[in-house]
Amino acid sequence: MNAPTIALNSIHHRYGSADALAIDRLVFEAGSTAVLGPNGSGKSTLLRLLATVAELQTGSIRVDALDPTDQLERAAIRRRLGYVAQRDGLPPRMKVGAFCDYVGALKEIDSARLRRRWTTWALERVALSSVIDDRIGSMSGGMQRRLSIAQALLGSPDLLVLDEPLAGLDAEQRAEIGNLLVTLSESTTVICATHHAEELAGLCHRVVVVDGGQPIFVGTPATLAERAQGRVWESTEQTAGAVCRAVGPGRFRCVGEHVASPF
Repeated sequence: MNAPTIALNSIHHRYGSADALAIDRLVFEAGSTAVLGPNGSGKSTLLRLLATVAELQTGSIRVDALDPTDQLERAAIRRRLGYVAQRDGLPPRMKVGAFCDYVGALKEIDSARLRRRWTTWALERVALSSVIDDRIGSMSGGMQRRLSIAQALLGSPDLLVLDEPLAGLDAEQRAEIGNLLVTLSESTTVICATHHAEELAGLCHRVVVVDGGQPIFVGTPATLAERAQGRVWESTEQTAGAVCRAVGPGRFRCVGEHVASPF
């Protein structure tokens, strides 16, 4: 199959009385898209809808022509889908290889021999071949994150929805996974929500910035960088009137109208 196009129209999603998403129209095309935004902006809700994990409340989503609210068409979407949730939730007592075999069976890879081949291939992609017989609970958080990515790759889906795929990885591992996603995006629709904007967004074809449940920017990384000039800076203290996030001991990344100190 060709990499699908996903179209969202008139999406409104609520948790209780709070609006989580309000999207008039948003389209994800073949290639890679980074979804950026602060905590609570609606990124994970958006990806859960795309992965058919959350039930659509209002509006429509189409994966090519498939409608996820239709049971049969939702199953067809899931056959094409690899999904990494925000939290891994892996079974700690299962061995790595057995877990991949189980996920492969869920993905309707009927042949045990073929599931073993896919397991070997996927674990190689994320540098986990050496732990195939280890129990998941004995692995570090970063290794478990890479295993979550590996299970998403089983069967070579043409749609990958990845929520914070770089979480818990060191700089070298983030670079390796970033390069893997670049390769996959040549033949796949890859959608990644991430806080690692400076590392992942630059590798993607497009960027969607979500804030308050709404897409406030859709375009290329280069265009986003142009708009950010003079509005993003690092400081040793939080700046009044700007949105600031700690990026290290005594270091904050600030977004806002940067007014230079007169001193």
